[in-house]
Amino acid sequence: MRLTAKGRYAVTAMLDLAVHQDSGPISLADISERQGISLSYLEQLFSKMRRNDLVSSVRGPGGGYKLSRDSTDICVAEIVDSVDETLDATRCEGRADCNQGETCLTHELWSDLSIQIHQFLSQIDLASIIARGEVHRLAASQDAIQEESGQFEALDRLTAREV
Repeated sequence: MRLTAKGRYAVTAMLDLAVHQDSGPISLADISERQGISLSYLEQLFSKMRRNDLVSSVRGPGGGYKLSRDSTDICVAEIVDSVDETLDATRCEGRADCNQGETCLTHELWSDLSIQIHQFLSQIDLASIIARGEVHRLAASQDAIQEESGQFEALDRLTAREV
């Protein structure tokens, strides 16, 4: 069983959004820069998460995305599900045809594990992840790097005008 980049990126982006929610709507460009996720990929993920009522978009200057519900009401499993990611530990993707078209001896074991993983992730909300001190430290570090990068870009633009 593995969670692909799609599910990981969706959870990471939602966590970034939750950490910065007090700053108003957050642009996908900011999330992309902080998390190192392609902007076009984030657009695809957020389109799905918006359709599943996890985020809402704000148009216009200063627009971006915000959580559609409180971070205590959004669980990790819901995020993963919203981007069509499956948490399936079976080799047959749940079809029960893993042994030459028949159910293998361990199918039920891996199927039960998939259910347990989903239930586990259903009990973890964004707020509980943010409550961990390490998340705040990492987010502050990412913000500092982003701010520094923005200052260098502004200096480059200013220098280019003078030349």
